[in-house]
Amino acid sequence: MRAALLRLRRATGIPITFGGMLHDARRLRIAEISGARTNALHGLAICTGHGLGGKSMALSRPCAVTDYQEARHISHEYDAAVSAEGLRSVLAVPVVVRRKVRGVLYGALRRPVALGDRAFDAAVAAARDVEQALVVRDEVRGLLALAREPVAGLGAWEEVREVHGVLRALAPQVVDGGLREQLLAVCGRLAAAGGGSSLAGAVALSPREVDVLACVAAGSTNAAAAERLGLRPETVKGYLRAAMRKLGAHTRLEAVVAARRAGLLP
Repeated sequence: MRAALLRLRRATGIPITFGGMLHDARRLRIAEISGARTNALHGLAICTGHGLGGKSMALSRPCAVTDYQEARHISHEYDAAVSAEGLRSVLAVPVVVRRKVRGVLYGALRRPVALGDRAFDAAVAAARDVEQALVVRDEVRGLLALAREPVAGLGAWEEVREVHGVLRALAPQVVDGGLREQLLAVCGRLAAAGGGSSLAGAVALSPREVDVLACVAAGSTNAAAAERLGLRPETVKGYLRAAMRKLGAHTRLEAVVAARRAGLLP
């Protein structure tokens, strides 16, 4: 959210952007602000249907007013905070994931001037960035929960290996540093649980080389691995060749087997 708000300000010149995520089904709290002159908006609780943001939450679509204080189509529970910050023209864009509103992004001017298409498009793009980050975070958390379940049987190991590959591919997309470190730590535990030797430290593969091998181990072609990892197929080939050379392997299968023996893959 913080990064999206900063990008919105830089892309449009809007002097103040702010937003927050829902804490329950009907209420969010303004937690991130960029460009404020006062603390009037910080921590403000917005309820569904109330004010401009609440209207955006209720309708699940962007909403705007040219002059907040005079707007007739919104309620005015938050006029004191808005006035204290000197806001006039305001837009609100919901963050929607799987048809559920998860937050709201705002942009505002301190003069009553209609915000144009450029500002709307930039605000919608910023909200989409937050949505994508939430999708990745949700998927990672679900996979982490699955990865912590006890493993039993060969079929379960194949599932673990697939989960490991997906987690490795998602790690670079995770903005939250703490969650990314947690994800990589679980990947390490999954790899160690495969029963490999303690040679991982002796085989110095780069993180991307391990990512590519994880995809190959799950049966991905170079093209499929490239799509999963957000790389070019030629780049995937380069990482795979480098990993094979370091592992002393002559084929993709040999590389996967060697990586498992070294404790780099489950």
